[in-house]
Amino acid sequence: MDIFDAVGLDKPNIGLLDDEFLAQVRNLPERNLAVELLERLMEGEIKSKFASNVVQNRKFSEMLAAVMTRYQNRSIETAQVMEELVAMAKKFREAASRGETLGLSEDEVRFYDALANNESAVRELTDETLKKIAHELTENLRQNLSVDWSERESVRAKLRLMVKRILRKYKYPPDLQDAAVELVLQQAQVMGESWAV
Repeated sequence: MDIFDAVGLDKPNIGLLDDEFLAQVRNLPERNLAVELLERLMEGEIKSKFASNVVQNRKFSEMLAAVMTRYQNRSIETAQVMEELVAMAKKFREAASRGETLGLSEDEVRFYDALANNESAVRELTDETLKKIAHELTENLRQNLSVDWSERESVRAKLRLMVKRILRKYKYPPDLQDAAVELVLQQAQVMGESWAV
């Protein structure tokens, strides 16, 4: 069933989740269909925009799942879930355009997110330092990734050591450094396929 036809909307340019479209959906009389529409749109947007960003993909998928679970358990009303989904769509738009704001390439933003996932790192290091680390990680990993790197433990160990060295160089907080290294390597694995091509 075409959900847009069911609620009487034209198929929008949903890639932007723009304010006009969100306002139309918010004002639909068929609230349950509107909730389902927004859920599907958000799932699709998360998959398309953040498929190669491990941190953002996980963050928005968990946020969406939490809202929908509360809605399905009847902990929140349809109007509330609509407002939360619209607010989440706005956060999503901001996150998708953060690269321009930060002055980083898309690849650098992915590593920046992996590094900024650690609260103490965000508190202790400046934004500029995190950007420098992300830039250096992107350059070094791009140069050192081979086609089969994720299969060979010796190559993974070499990359792990390289990432640790870069983090130590910039005095990345040691409390969660191992977790940051693993997250950076997960991110590199997701991106490695596109870099190899």
